[in-house]
Amino acid sequence: MRILVLGQGKTGKLVAEVARERGHVVRGMDVQDNAGATALTPTFLADFDVAIDFTTPEAVVENMRAILTAGSKIVVGTTGWYARLPEMLALAESNKAGLLYGTNYSIGVQVVMKLAQQMGAALAGVGYKFSMVETHHTAKLDKPSGTAISIAEMVERGADAKLDLPIDSIREGDAKGTHTLEAVSEADRIVLTHEAFSRRGFAEGAVRAAEWLATRTGSYDFRDVWEKL
Repeated sequence: MRILVLGQGKTGKLVAEVARERGHVVRGMDVQDNAGATALTPTFLADFDVAIDFTTPEAVVENMRAILTAGSKIVVGTTGWYARLPEMLALAESNKAGLLYGTNYSIGVQVVMKLAQQMGAALAGVGYKFSMVETHHTAKLDKPSGTAISIAEMVERGADAKLDLPIDSIREGDAKGTHTLEAVSEADRIVLTHEAFSRRGFAEGAVRAAEWLATRTGSYDFRDVWEKL
């Protein structure tokens, strides 16, 4: 399979490495080589089966717009752009393109989200109050993290209620990502934590998502399809 990796930061480079390990032909492209998505012409994109984006919240919107308008396929690992999601969903549909997006491609995080939904269903109505702390590296632009927002949404999905769950965001060093969800009552405290030791889990999940998307069109949230990979 031919994969275009957009973004050559630490995660983007690791995505390219993992894709090559899995036997794919990979081309990496940094943000500076693709200002305003000008490199992503239909002719250029025709050489690839799917693109994977780990750029910035600003660059990813232009990248998605170019790729989806061309009827091509993209897996989006960048976060911080979800206010534009309705526009991107419409582009994917109107151009019969492929869009797979997610706040976190770690399989472990997906399991945490399922558990968070179960906690919301079981505890929200019986006196427990939820809160969360997330810690990432200092270069991470969005606060709170997309993963933290997704975990909170899963708690609310389970509770079938708006909880206004507070999220404390910490930025320090080169932290790979830790999310801790707490449910506290007058009687006890329940803690659910996911700690990433490296970015490899995110990279492997994104490449597997690209392999899955390559034979499909339409729009998909990784939360809803990860068990099918």
